[in-house]
Amino acid sequence: MKVIKLEKKKLIPFLQFISQERELWAPVKKNDRIIYDLIEDFTCIDMNTTRTLLPPKKVIIPQQFNMFRVTGLGYESDYSHAVKKILFGIHPCDIHGLLILDKLFMQDHPDPYYIEARRNTLILGLSCWPDEHCFARSTNTHIIREGFDLFFTDLEHSYLVWVGSSAGDDLIKLKPEFFEQKPTDQDIQDFTYMQIERDTSYKTKINFISMPDLMELKYNETFWEKMGRACLGCGSCSMVCPTCNCYNVIDRHLISEETGERRRYWDSCTLCEYSEVAEGVNFRKNCADRLRLWYTHKMQAFISKYGKASCVGCGRCLLTCPVDINVLTVSKSLQGKDVYAYWNRLPREASDDKSSK
Repeated sequence: MKVIKLEKKKLIPFLQFISQERELWAPVKKNDRIIYDLIEDFTCIDMNTTRTLLPPKKVIIPQQFNMFRVTGLGYESDYSHAVKKILFGIHPCDIHGLLILDKLFMQDHPDPYYIEARRNTLILGLSCWPDEHCFARSTNTHIIREGFDLFFTDLEHSYLVWVGSSAGDDLIKLKPEFFEQKPTDQDIQDFTYMQIERDTSYKTKINFISMPDLMELKYNETFWEKMGRACLGCGSCSMVCPTCNCYNVIDRHLISEETGERRRYWDSCTLCEYSEVAEGVNFRKNCADRLRLWYTHKMQAFISKYGKASCVGCGRCLLTCPVDINVLTVSKSLQGKDVYAYWNRLPREASDDKSSK
């Protein structure tokens, strides 16, 4: 893997040039939120954001899309969501999130809709700085060595650019005059100091090593029921999580029409209807059971299968859940610590009234 250098003033012209035949998606600010959006005005790209509202999985697999169309003669797959794209500004933790989705969708049971979109998307990563909600160092996802085509590390006046693939190298060759092929000794020193300062800036820490055992030992603890009584069942935790991958498939076919569609939608195992089967039977009607399933997958089952947690430390769940049910409060509860969270302060009577509505 080679490392080259790019002056900051040349980044936007470079992005404009390489995106002439591809869609460019990058973080932008809209209505006080940072989102990944299709770029038309390159001056709107936010280079300093800590996290986007939704993770980059929305660029690879949209929240809803058509899988195929059906006629009396057969069906035709629809890959219109998998157009050629460049995803710029994705941080290390979110690249790790895509690598986890790669394991789920590209290995044991290959998903052609994910695979086609992933192969058509170039990943241009960008370094970031942690805030009080980030805990990527605890998941060892604050650094990245694979899963990208180019990665831009922000120094004071320039970027060090890691070339991670042949496709990334081809992008460099489109504008080789923009790049310096050898960083200076001062660049290397600045990079070293930046890494040390960034790594010591993480304020939130979670011990994931003990989580699988604690999930087993405290599977029946009462705090799950307390969380279940407070949970709104909104599914927001799954929507903002970079590694949540559940989806639903719905057929749309009107009797009056000759064609039909099979559409795919994001879904969540925390939603009541997710475990519902024929005749309204629901295997996890209790909200506490659904929450326990969600965290068992994140902190235990995925570790058992792949050797790492299905959490990348992005901090989105800490900011999104309105009742403070997130990886941090759950991990503290598993460790037997006092948790100052809405779900833990809610009076029993009030939570019972709420759950009965």
